[in-house]
Amino acid sequence: MDSIRHHFGLKKDPFPQNMAVKDLYPLPALTPLEQRVFFAVGQKAIAVITGDVGSGKSTSLRYVASKFHQSEYELISIVGGNYSPMELYRQILLNFGVSYMSYQVSVMIARIREIILEIASRKVTPVLIIDEAHLLKRAVFTQLHTLAQFEFDSRPVMPMILCGQDLLLEHLMANAVRPLASRILGRTHLEAIKMEVMEEYLNHHIRLSGSTSKIFSQEAIFAIHQGSGGLLRRANSLAKTALMASALEGGHTISAEHVRLAATEIL
Repeated sequence: MDSIRHHFGLKKDPFPQNMAVKDLYPLPALTPLEQRVFFAVGQKAIAVITGDVGSGKSTSLRYVASKFHQSEYELISIVGGNYSPMELYRQILLNFGVSYMSYQVSVMIARIREIILEIASRKVTPVLIIDEAHLLKRAVFTQLHTLAQFEFDSRPVMPMILCGQDLLLEHLMANAVRPLASRILGRTHLEAIKMEVMEEYLNHHIRLSGSTSKIFSQEAIFAIHQGSGGLLRRANSLAKTALMASALEGGHTISAEHVRLAATEIL
């Protein structure tokens, strides 16, 4: 990206993956998503975030997680995978700094519940956050419900945020998972962004990179929106690759043709 920065006079790489939360573009869906999540967490219930690949789920999750004050919440963050309930317990314990080699599930559950209650006794809310939750086996979802039960389910202690692709909803609608699904109080589906939002989004990233020029032509913005289907990850890839195509030609404005060339370079 150094050659792109130099060619366009940018101070930073455009469209970085590790962008700071404070620099994220305020997508229209972020505020209602934050409100739904905090409502569910406040009720010690479950919030669900879904969306297509590249729709900004993980970024939105990172944004919401940054809003939880450390003095009030303790976040337990794991990434979903095709693993067993026992592996789920191990990951949760590792979040607490506890390494367990035991194969006794009952011992692991008891330890997790003990830690959760200890956190709650400090007037702090433990929040379990699972990204890529659609990758979990259904058996894991059934265990999540029992893990959060206290005093015959009369005392909710650990709210959850489940984030993943649409398959997550299929898991939650299964008969065996209904007890867990019944605790969902907030659900957000991230849609593809509209054309006018895409224009603001692209220009936002260029400004963050240190340029005040209008680098993307109107035709290029339209082509990126069409080519990405309004999905952010693909839009980022098209935009970065189009910048390279323009730089190789010695141009300083991105055209629709540069976006077309970019589309041949990415999957």
